[in-house]
Amino acid sequence: MARVARAAPGIRRSAATRGRSQKARAARARTNGLMGRALALLPFTETQLHRAFLTLIFAAILVALWGLATVTGATAVAGAEAARVAADAGFRVRHVRVSGTKRMNELAVYERALAQKDQPMPLLDLEALRAELLALPWVADARVSRQLPDTLRIDIVERKEHAVLAKPDHLVLIDAKGDVLEPISSAKAKGKLVISGPGAQRMVGALDSLLDAAPALKPQVAAAEWVGNRRWNLTFKTGQLLALPEGERAPAALVRFAKLDGANRLLGGRVAAVDMRVPGQAAFRCKDGPCSASALQRMADRGAGRAEQAN
Repeated sequence: MARVARAAPGIRRSAATRGRSQKARAARARTNGLMGRALALLPFTETQLHRAFLTLIFAAILVALWGLATVTGATAVAGAEAARVAADAGFRVRHVRVSGTKRMNELAVYERALAQKDQPMPLLDLEALRAELLALPWVADARVSRQLPDTLRIDIVERKEHAVLAKPDHLVLIDAKGDVLEPISSAKAKGKLVISGPGAQRMVGALDSLLDAAPALKPQVAAAEWVGNRRWNLTFKTGQLLALPEGERAPAALVRFAKLDGANRLLGGRVAAVDMRVPGQAAFRCKDGPCSASALQRMADRGAGRAEQAN
């Protein structure tokens, strides 16, 4: 009878171990595959899930300590202990991320934010930091938030530059409300609308509304002077001057000038200044001396009303 050779006991044990290892790897693969497919079905990324997990840990620490404090009556001590535990667990400010700064000096934001460096996350006074940021001239709004475990995030919304305000001894950049953003040199102010005159800063919004009455002329205006705290003189990029009446008559006068310019090509022409302060008439001053009678008559015929020689 043929004899069957059997493997040595050590070989049989090794084969059995390999078999069990292969089965375990296959089981893990099936489990990982199922978990991967399950996670893929969730509307979250792995990073978002990680942040949510850290937030839950952070919240659990705070809730546990606050519950203990409520029982013992030591809320102040518990608050400090919560901050210490959170910091020891890695929940302290290690990084500061700032976004939204384009025109302003970003260092001004970091100077205020870095005062929070190494602070435990629970002790961050987000509203106080936001108030500091809102005090910066360029900041229209600021969002300050914790990005667990160790990042302070600051999102800045900047004000938009609108015009240049001429002060007695220097120029400043202002926004549409007239708020000062920063000083500006004469060289950098070139090409920007320059507003001047006592009280002009608080009239920036009114000037904008006035210029909106004649949209075609608005980009041609180089400077606006607030005169006698009641009316505007406009200087165009051609160097020509327009004196407007005060109050509610100013928009209508500007529209009438726009029509005159369309019919007579005043901007860039011989006329140096137009005075429309008197209702129903316009006074003209030409660059090279008195305007001719024929020119005045022509402008009167084309909508100027009564056209006169300006003094």
